[in-house]
Amino acid sequence: MSTELAPFHDICAVADIVPATGVCALVEGRHVAVFRIGQDRFHAIDNVDPQSGASVLSRGLVGSLGDRVVVASPLYKNHFDLCTGECVEAPQHSVHAHTVRVDAGRVLVALSR
Repeated sequence: MSTELAPFHDICAVADIVPATGVCALVEGRHVAVFRIGQDRFHAIDNVDPQSGASVLSRGLVGSLGDRVVVASPLYKNHFDLCTGECVEAPQHSVHAHTVRVDAGRVLVALSR
């Protein structure tokens, strides 16, 4: 079992993501949605809606269900937990969550493997 960490990829400047919204980035050929929650919390999940196959989750509405921060798919309105990628209504449609960090005002993402 490898303990090697996935490489971080520079996505954009922190200021490029308006709070409570997301952006889409192409990382190693994979569509990734990166969300900014408040001023300094960031999350990343796969951007492709599993039901439609469309790359749209970054355009969804960000909100909360109980204590979970979620995004609602703009197509089928399923809610995806931004920390885990779990689809609240249908766990079989969950997506991957990715690691995000901020360094020197830049948002960086490492893909989950």
